Amino acid sequence: MIKSMTGFGRYETVTDEYKISVEMKAVNHRYLDLSIKMPKKFNFFEAGIRNLLKNYIQRGKVDVFISYEDYTENKLCLKYNSALAAEYMGYFAKMEEQFGIQNDIKVSALARCPEVLIMEEVPEDEDQMWKLLSETVEEAAKRFVETRLTEGENLKTDLLGKLNLMNDILEFIEERSPKILVEYRAKLEDKVKELLAGAAIDEGRIASEVTIYADKICVDEETVRLRSHIEHTRSELEAGGIVGRKLDFIAQEMNREANTILSKASDLEVSDKAIILKTEIEKVREQIQNIE
Repeated sequence: MIKSMTGFGRYETVTDEYKISVEMKAVNHRYLDLSIKMPKKFNFFEAGIRNLLKNYIQRGKVDVFISYEDYTENKLCLKYNSALAAEYMGYFAKMEEQFGIQNDIKVSALARCPEVLIMEEVPEDEDQMWKLLSETVEEAAKRFVETRLTEGENLKTDLLGKLNLMNDILEFIEERSPKILVEYRAKLEDKVKELLAGAAIDEGRIASEVTIYADKICVDEETVRLRSHIEHTRSELEAGGIVGRKLDFIAQEMNREANTILSKASDLEVSDKAIILKTEIEKVREQIQNIE
């Protein structure tokens, strides 16, 4: 299936302790450009998040927003630094001996000494946190891909319609080209008769002039190549997959052939159709920019 490069996905995981929300949106970009905004506590997982998302996204500028809410209250614990407390007591004993004063230190006083008792945040269970985070990111990515697939199918339908129109235009040009030669020969003969005032016409010279003119306006090669490009584009769309870059290259080739057809056009009807053809090809190129 065809994927659009624009998309949106959102998912959140809620437990008794946490709520993790992941939101993703994307616009066109030639390569994959991931921008992840998340709480600092998740920075450790950034590489894992990027690797996970690359399984679902190949192209596009993708913005990922991760938010986190902690519902727990007891996230702090008290730590006792016994080694430092012993060092304090050693110095107090030295002060007692040095200055001949009573060492009246009590537990409450020792506890107030810097760094003896420390409040620390309870460390997270990283494995559990990554499990919750990765599952949430993956579910958001799946929903993101679903919107891309839906939009991709819409793009495919639109492009196939444009390809059909281009084929119709080529059919008109191919049918019109022989008539142009007939009309040119008739005009040339009328002009020669007018100039010769009834004298015999040199049919060989007329045929030669028509042949030269036919070479100048002949677009058979261009229409054949353009039809081939159209069918190639159609087959790539039907096959699906990551085809955006390939289709962009084919569209450039189609535009080149259409330019040649327009430059050779000597008939107003053909010129008008060639202009429409170029316009449709440009529309196709614009739409292809949206395909992954």
